[in-house]
Amino acid sequence: MAGILAWFWNERFWLPHNVTWADLKSTEEATFPQAEDLYLAFPLAFCIFMIRMVFERFIAKPCALGLKVQANGPQKAQPNAILEKVFTAITKHPDEKRLEGLSKQLDWDVRSIQRWFRQRRNQEKPSTLRKFCESTWRFTFYLYMFIYGVRLMKQSPWWWNTRQCWTGYPLQPLTPELHYYYIVQLSFYWSLVFSQFIDVKRKDFAVMFTHHVIGVVLLTLSYTVNFIRIGVLMMCLHDPSDVVLEAAKLMNYCKCQRLSDILFVVFAIMFIISRLGLYPLWILTSILFELPEIIGSFPALSIFVTLLLILQVLHCLWSYLIVKSAYKAISKGKAGKWNPLHASDERSDIESSSDEETSPPHSKISHSSATTNGTSGANGTNGYLTGGSSVEEH
Repeated sequence: MAGILAWFWNERFWLPHNVTWADLKSTEEATFPQAEDLYLAFPLAFCIFMIRMVFERFIAKPCALGLKVQANGPQKAQPNAILEKVFTAITKHPDEKRLEGLSKQLDWDVRSIQRWFRQRRNQEKPSTLRKFCESTWRFTFYLYMFIYGVRLMKQSPWWWNTRQCWTGYPLQPLTPELHYYYIVQLSFYWSLVFSQFIDVKRKDFAVMFTHHVIGVVLLTLSYTVNFIRIGVLMMCLHDPSDVVLEAAKLMNYCKCQRLSDILFVVFAIMFIISRLGLYPLWILTSILFELPEIIGSFPALSIFVTLLLILQVLHCLWSYLIVKSAYKAISKGKAGKWNPLHASDERSDIESSSDEETSPPHSKISHSSATTNGTSGANGTNGYLTGGSSVEEH
């Protein structure tokens, strides 16, 4: 194992040509990042997850109930053994042929069976209360780390001059404050990697998972080779828009829609400026040009550049979704319908307003009569039936 580690951490690959691992050994005069420090992230990630569980139950949930956030989930579908078996064992989205077969078997009209499947799908979706608790935790953590990072950065010379990130490398001491900030951020990303599988599932699960994994890899490698300064700068650049996004979601769950929309506008502006403007201007430019100029190039630099460029691609994707959603909402005169990056994800969680109907299943005869009378159009209540279905498919 020692031989494998020695081969993997070859200093001629990971460090500039005039730097060795011996240069990064801590001394009595100065402390430098040590690879074994990274093991702290695993127990700390577990502690952060447990703190989150306690926070959501004893702080976020009482706040939600006090603000009258909806505690109940969507309306439950009435028990039916045949439909439940089809739902769990065959398909959650029966096609027209299967619907006709179930209609004959149960003596229900097709529309009632469609409504049952919609209600059953919605039944598996999280309640607003759960989403409120999750967003409250993230808002609190992001806000705390943002304030801590800003307090840390305002005392640092590389805040506005990124060339200072590389001046004096590798002899850039690791202060206790930098060590705490870096390890806590790394631990939080580790907790997100695992908790994402039990958190509220969203449409960009794969993209967010990729983002978290890249974050963990970048933090781990940058800590190991003492690229702490540029790492702290990048994290401080990412946190502000996340704070505003979670605040927008919280206001949406509290049904403060106007405030939620205002916060989303602020989030969109901050996100685009920080991720499409400052990120390439500060982080990418410093890595691509200032680093090779000051300390020289080395093979592992290509790994850092690749990971940072993948992040930039994700930033472009999310920015596109934000602009697309905003444009679509404004062009239709429905600014309150924005739903990028889950800022208003509550609206996409319930498939259609027809799911709220509480009437029992109609027989085929009664359904035909109702249709003849024009009270149940093909598009569903207010025309949201089709739109709701497409939301879930995405």
